Amino acid sequence: MFTQTSTVPAADAGPTMARTRPFAWLLLVTSVVGWLASGALVLEKLEKLENPGHVTVCDVNPWVSCGDVMETWQSSVFGFPNMFIGIVAFAVTITTAVGLLAGAHVGRGYWIGLQTGVTLGFAFVVWLWSQALYSIGILCPLCMVVWAMMIPMFVWTTARNVVQGVIPAPPAVARVLADWGWVIVAVLYVGVAASIFFRFIHMFVPSTM
Repeated sequence: MFTQTSTVPAADAGPTMARTRPFAWLLLVTSVVGWLASGALVLEKLEKLENPGHVTVCDVNPWVSCGDVMETWQSSVFGFPNMFIGIVAFAVTITTAVGLLAGAHVGRGYWIGLQTGVTLGFAFVVWLWSQALYSIGILCPLCMVVWAMMIPMFVWTTARNVVQGVIPAPPAVARVLADWGWVIVAVLYVGVAASIFFRFIHMFVPSTM
């Protein structure tokens, strides 16, 4: 998986977050937080399976409840609880981050694989977000932690791979991603927050109920 040579040119050149170590630290932090949130969901799911009446740590009210979300079909899209995907996927990105921080160099094929996995994970999270807001109508705080971690992970994995030439793109696109990466992350956060606010405005403004 890890080799001593890399086919990615100038891996430590370019904008800060496109360089190996800063990117690896971001990947590590977002992965660890996502893994811990997924682990907490696994523990709560096991408690629910053992005791259907179990109240999870984030069962706050009818609109904020991890336990209620766990009982929907969307929580087990592939026939098993979604949080197990997080446990495995974040373990892979944690291993990748630790390897990079330890000085390992990986080839273009590995970066493409990482990009594919992160992109699929981000797309899945976007779908789960849309289901939580517009189909289920219930928020899962621990799930939202995973959403929050996937946003910078996806944006900066993509930016890093475009800047370093792993993903072919015009120079102008690379410059935009490099210069505006954190702005894109912030815009996505604001968009998610706004969508939650307006979908659940009755929680924030009682008079709208």
